[in-house]
Amino acid sequence: MVHINFQDRQERRSVPESLISKLTEVIEMALEYENLEDYECEVDLTLVDDAEIHQLNLEHRRIDKTTDVLSFPQYDAIKDMEDLPDPIYLGDIVISVERAIEQAKEFNHSFERELCFLTAHSMLHLFGYDHETDEAQKEMRALEESILEELGVTREV
Repeated sequence: MVHINFQDRQERRSVPESLISKLTEVIEMALEYENLEDYECEVDLTLVDDAEIHQLNLEHRRIDKTTDVLSFPQYDAIKDMEDLPDPIYLGDIVISVERAIEQAKEFNHSFERELCFLTAHSMLHLFGYDHETDEAQKEMRALEESILEELGVTREV
């Protein structure tokens, strides 16, 4: 079971309830892939504009540029769930809607697919995955695609 604290702090594009439901499914599927579906978990998911994500990137990572998604994991890696408080707060996901729109056009798929991809990507970061090496990047990409495929989120969606 997952509780998502959803905030939409941008005005570039409205996000319908159906898309919020799909993002919830992505988060739930990511939990299932990590065998965490039986735990009560909590995630903050916030949609922002480019200016806000740029500021967050500068403040938290000292990188002075806009990015598509930021992940703020509560834990370095999730190992022994029994030792964690209930509900387990996994961390924050912050997505730039403006970048998602641009990347959807760039990769020739829908805005919805891009938001789902960024959510899956960020969830894996909350679990402790990274893409610092080619091998780690391949592992992460395979998991992202598996999660989306399981939910029927394709590049045509």
